[in-house]
Amino acid sequence: MDLDVRPQPLPGITRLSLGALSGLLAGYAAIAVAELVSAAVRPESGPVIAVGGAAIDRTPPGVKDWAIRNFGTNDKLVLQLGILAVLTVLALVLGALAARWRVIGSAGVLAFGVVGAAAATSRPDSTGLGDALPSVVGAVVGAGLLYLLIGRLGTHRARAERTETVDGVPTAAGAPSDPATASGTGDEAEESRWDRRGFIVAATAAAAASTGAGLAGRALNGSQGQDAVASRAKVVIPAPSSSAAPVPRGAALRIKDISPFMTPDGDFYRVDTALVVPKVDATSWRLRIHGKGVTRERTLSFDDLLRMPLIERDITLTCVSNEVGGPYVGNARWIGVRLADLLTECGVRPPSKGGPADQLVARSVDGMTIGSPVDDVMDGRDAMLALGMNGRPLPFEHGFPVRMLVPGLYGYVSACKWIKDIELTTFDAYDAYWVERDWARKAPIKTESRIDTPKPFGRPKAGTVMVAGVAWAQHRGIDKVEVRVDDGPWEEARLAAEDTRDTWRQWSYEWTAAKGGHTLTVRATDRTGETQTEKRAPTIPDGASGWHSVVVTVD
Repeated sequence: MDLDVRPQPLPGITRLSLGALSGLLAGYAAIAVAELVSAAVRPESGPVIAVGGAAIDRTPPGVKDWAIRNFGTNDKLVLQLGILAVLTVLALVLGALAARWRVIGSAGVLAFGVVGAAAATSRPDSTGLGDALPSVVGAVVGAGLLYLLIGRLGTHRARAERTETVDGVPTAAGAPSDPATASGTGDEAEESRWDRRGFIVAATAAAAASTGAGLAGRALNGSQGQDAVASRAKVVIPAPSSSAAPVPRGAALRIKDISPFMTPDGDFYRVDTALVVPKVDATSWRLRIHGKGVTRERTLSFDDLLRMPLIERDITLTCVSNEVGGPYVGNARWIGVRLADLLTECGVRPPSKGGPADQLVARSVDGMTIGSPVDDVMDGRDAMLALGMNGRPLPFEHGFPVRMLVPGLYGYVSACKWIKDIELTTFDAYDAYWVERDWARKAPIKTESRIDTPKPFGRPKAGTVMVAGVAWAQHRGIDKVEVRVDDGPWEEARLAAEDTRDTWRQWSYEWTAAKGGHTLTVRATDRTGETQTEKRAPTIPDGASGWHSVVVTVD
């Protein structure tokens, strides 16, 4: 007796599971191939970066602010991981769908390629239709792989039979009574055969090839920034014609846990929309100055700026997304070209002196636009095109080769990183990136203060406890800081020496702490006599306000 076991169709749940796995492999292949192709176009054209950038552009301001508040400088990593998680789920769904409808599932992969291509070409920094190539090629590869893997599972509608034969004659119960029918089932069974070996080989090869493509793409994209890295390494910033004065003795208090007076580069906050930090080669970088009231349009190189008189200043920057008591404020020593002098050379006059333009729009290499009041830029404050930070060329994360900053204004209306273009226009004629998203057109930094120590929910010992922190009111200066314990009277804190009115100021207060729970509150008064308001306001549209408090338990 010979046993003839003809191939059986895959159980439904197994077929769906293998289909979902096929979708996952197809999605992985699509992303990996797109990463490799983006190395031949530009890193920002990859689908994850393009879709992530498009998502940032279309996210409501409140949601962005929530993300920055909860994830801090990791908000971009969280976004990218979220995109990958969504793509993973969609790949699994499309794979399961393809297990039943092969063409429809594969077409779904192509559809997501179209979405990625549309996102890449619609970005403000898009260089043209070439940006669509990574998404398109990746989707075609992914769709083709899904179609191939599903084919290894056999056709969904086919059926097969199991028969026992003796000398070719069917004998098993339920076997066809007509031998011709039995022999004819061979073709049908061949249609439904699950090619186990072929599936495993194809899936393994696809995973390996995709991993290789992804690693190669990552390496090539990383190498594209080597010229920029080399150009930064060669930068030698000349001595400034106007140096910053030494930080006064007593400006930096020696108190544990207080913010250092000068913020190290690695600790300086970073809040921007760039999913990939632009790495710009200083040797090829150019800045164009043009627009209303510009009588002498100019295009400048990095070396042109190095040959100009440089100023060096200590300036505290603040992000408008900084909540009361938040971390998005930092102080550094900057060196650069005075922006007002450069604009004057181009024939620009502020509106207060009859100039036609009241807004300066700075554009970044990543498509960001930031609008600043021309009067503020040219009113005598140390607005600059910064080339260096804390004695070194700018870090890439903070705008190398050149960034703009204006003391006294929140970053979203003054601090354009990776700047490449300055256009003089009017507020009526143009809304910059954040203004289009319901933030205020003008945003001077509000008077604020923060308790650095003790920390919230800290447990200091009874007795003398040092309460300390920082206060800032850039371009006005801090005149007084007061501390209140629970609902008691306001007590004046001791101010550290002032560096300049454009820097924050440290303060301290010796508190005789009694056991139990207490609330410590701080407020500051600037040099105009304005005291920090108690009224709480959110960051949108022009910066948060309110008093910072911490709750502690004294043991």
